[in-house]
Amino acid sequence: MPLNIPPHLPAIKILKNEGIFVMDELKASTQDIRPLKIALLNLMPIKIATETDFVRLLSDSPLQINITFIKMKNHQSKNTSFKHLTSFYKNFEDICIENYDGMIVTGAPLDLINFEEVTYWDELQKIFNWAYIHVTSTLYICWAAQAGLYHFYRIPKYTLEEKLFGVFKHKINSSVPLFRGFDSEFYVPHSRFTEVRKEDILRIPKLKLLSESKESGVHVVSARCGREIFITGHAEYSAYALHNEYKRDLNKGVPIGIPKNYYKDNDPNKNILVNWIAHANLFFKNWLNYYVYQATPYNPKEIELLDNLNIKE
Repeated sequence: MPLNIPPHLPAIKILKNEGIFVMDELKASTQDIRPLKIALLNLMPIKIATETDFVRLLSDSPLQINITFIKMKNHQSKNTSFKHLTSFYKNFEDICIENYDGMIVTGAPLDLINFEEVTYWDELQKIFNWAYIHVTSTLYICWAAQAGLYHFYRIPKYTLEEKLFGVFKHKINSSVPLFRGFDSEFYVPHSRFTEVRKEDILRIPKLKLLSESKESGVHVVSARCGREIFITGHAEYSAYALHNEYKRDLNKGVPIGIPKNYYKDNDPNKNILVNWIAHANLFFKNWLNYYVYQATPYNPKEIELLDNLNIKE
């Protein structure tokens, strides 16, 4: 799906070198269609890498997307330049009067902090409440999935004995369009210190557990037939994301285990086993097609009138 993104965004050059089609604003302006509007609330410290991961997955399909990058207003990023943020990002107050067809809220390295102690928790809750009404379908990723489940449904998070770190096998619990074309088993990277638990999800009738793993637990949970989708893993990760995280922590002297099921023979001196990217691409294409493009009204103002999506679960 061609993305209408600002010229000079670093992701453009990276993805074009990978042979992925990315459309800038100039070329997009010549297409006489109603593009999908997608908001990306980027909570990750290294924002350029995260931008690239998601743009890679949202690209190269027939329809056009206008993507808006959003940051937290009162949070000072230590890993991304002020120039980059002012060039490519908006604050929530800049876009809150608009409606969006889809939204992605990324993870954040805040696992071991209570939600109420997060410096931007109040602002984040306002964005969650806004998205509930003004966005057709929202993906909450990793920490954001835990935060969203806590905010909307008071689902607690639990600290793990050790970091869940690696690539794990998952199964599908419900044959919904989100998993159309999937194999019976598929793999997803995880990197987190906390979890939500199946028994807490099943106690809430409004939530549906769509996918899980014996090793990594709850994976995908939906509400309102897909208006909210909570994902505990990182299907968007590039091939080297876990490797870079592993090497970073080793260099800092931070205790870190070898990412499981990631290197051949679990040996970091051997090749990376990339076995999740095909399903990641399919997952995001299914979300864009069934939960965004086919579900969203042509008139964006009518998004506010939606209740559940008309998607069978």
